[in-house]
Amino acid sequence: MRRAFLLLSCLTLGGCAWEPGQGFAVVEPTVRAAYEPRADRLAPDGYQRLSSDYQLRMDAASMRVSGIELIAIAAGSGGFNPASPPPGYSLCHNGHCHRADGALIPYEQIAAEMGGGGGSSTVATLPVAEPMNLLAPEKRAVECTPDCALPEATVSQGRWGVDALLLEGTVRDGRATPRIPGERRFRWELTRAPDSEAPVAVLNGAVDLPSDRSTPPRAKLDLNLVLTAVLFDPVDWSALEEDPDGVVEISADANPEVHAVLLARLATISPEAEVTRGDR
Repeated sequence: MRRAFLLLSCLTLGGCAWEPGQGFAVVEPTVRAAYEPRADRLAPDGYQRLSSDYQLRMDAASMRVSGIELIAIAAGSGGFNPASPPPGYSLCHNGHCHRADGALIPYEQIAAEMGGGGGSSTVATLPVAEPMNLLAPEKRAVECTPDCALPEATVSQGRWGVDALLLEGTVRDGRATPRIPGERRFRWELTRAPDSEAPVAVLNGAVDLPSDRSTPPRAKLDLNLVLTAVLFDPVDWSALEEDPDGVVEISADANPEVHAVLLARLATISPEAEVTRGDR
């Protein structure tokens, strides 16, 4: 209640003196995850065209996330300040800076180069209690652990820990001479081993959220993860066998090579983050 009163006073009066221990930014996070069709890949009957000329339709998709870590560079870490990048860098935004050779370099790497150490840490974790239906996505308000009042830092990354993923659908060949007959059902499921606490996949997305006295304290943070049919572009469906139930099971046991390829491609997907400061 006291934090809410202080925040309201800051917004109403246009500023306030933060007390020791008070957050430099008070974040209001939401999380959304979805499987979405792409307009440039539309095919009849709800299918999506793959680059291999196969066509895929998603019939069920769900994800369970253990939590999302907000990774920040501590104030003064290595002397790095995104608002005043070091020589050789320019245009710092969305968790990275443009280097003179055109490369995009994460804040953490620049801070490490300047200070000889990483200087980054998890300032808050956003637990996501319930599984998310990717075919009926919803924006969920989530809490923060230990607190949504952040210390002085620059949040530059959101790290999603995926505990489980289930994708089920059908695939067919779009060529005039099909490589597989009719439609095939497929299933790809990722789950943690019973004796493991490690996520099955970690997805990293850029965040641009300064937590300091130069920006409005209230920060709405909308985190959004989108999967598309592009994930399945490399799969040669003609090389995969159906199980006795007529389903192509993609797993580390049944089809380890395809499973490994899909897992690697999943890890390259970057969740998006939109930050809105003040009353907007």
